[in-house]
Amino acid sequence: MTRTPSLRAKMINEGTWAANKNHFKKTRVLATGNSTVSDYYDDMYLININLGTPPQTIVVMPSTGSAHLWVYTCNDNYKQNCFNSSQSSTLNATRSGNYVRDVFSVAGLTYKTQEFDLTIPNSFSQIGGILGLGWPGIATGNVTPPMQNLLPQLDKPLFSVWFDRKVKISQGGSGGLITFGAIDSQNCDSNINYVKLSSLTYWQFSVSSVQVGSYTNNKPVQAISDTGTSWIGASSADVNAIIKAINAQYDAVNQLYYVSCTQTGLPDWVFTIGGKQYNIPSAEYVIDLELGNGNCAVTIFEFDFGGFGPSWILGDTFIRTYCNFYDIGNQQIGFSKAHHTEV
Repeated sequence: MTRTPSLRAKMINEGTWAANKNHFKKTRVLATGNSTVSDYYDDMYLININLGTPPQTIVVMPSTGSAHLWVYTCNDNYKQNCFNSSQSSTLNATRSGNYVRDVFSVAGLTYKTQEFDLTIPNSFSQIGGILGLGWPGIATGNVTPPMQNLLPQLDKPLFSVWFDRKVKISQGGSGGLITFGAIDSQNCDSNINYVKLSSLTYWQFSVSSVQVGSYTNNKPVQAISDTGTSWIGASSADVNAIIKAINAQYDAVNQLYYVSCTQTGLPDWVFTIGGKQYNIPSAEYVIDLELGNGNCAVTIFEFDFGGFGPSWILGDTFIRTYCNFYDIGNQQIGFSKAHHTEV
């Protein structure tokens, strides 16, 4: 994983984040594969995939909250980190619209006829597309998700996600690892707690309680694990209670909450899942996005599924602290403490 300033931080410095933030709210040998992840300042995690023949490398965001593969199509104004369909000898159109079929590979695993969507590019050049790692239940158009196509090649029907943390914006190096078909025993603690999924759509499970300082919510709620969501999402009521508990302020310009970067004594965010407590320290939920005036962002945001879905999104803030094990075969998700060389 290479490290550069996050896109969010760049836009905040340019004064364009508030206007653009909604863009981000979307004879067989059994094998395993590792894909190194690129970390954009603890705010965005990206991996490389290959499409077409000869293979074209595209940097995409892995998202367990999506079941689709889509990439930007190259055009006269957009020629990098995109797919040039005219240069692939194995491309096949599959239907009307932007869906095509071609050779797809990730982490040394290949599927020769993966269906994916070609999308008109915009200015977000760090992201070439989305690699959906979710269940077929949230796929549309009868498209088979990439993970379902790769399953027969895997030693085990699961994948592991470890996201590293780099405090300094100037640091480079690997920022994580996605391991397909095996448990990541190098970067993750061996004591894994599994819970059954409550829905085979998102990677959804039950959280029995949430506690932050003086605030406690003992009402069981549904949550999802999403590698494609940078922060932690919750209802407005929960967000307001948490913000009050840590005495954070609201930045109306950038539409986020903040505390002083030097503030000490902030309480952990504690999620109880499957009878075990998972603590998120302030070192994980407070990040420096160069807001100015010595302020740091609190990685929480409001969202609403409209009463028909989960109440919480446990995004990268949670996944940095705890490795997530997405067990497709047993329809469960596991968590264990992530190992880091730097806090």
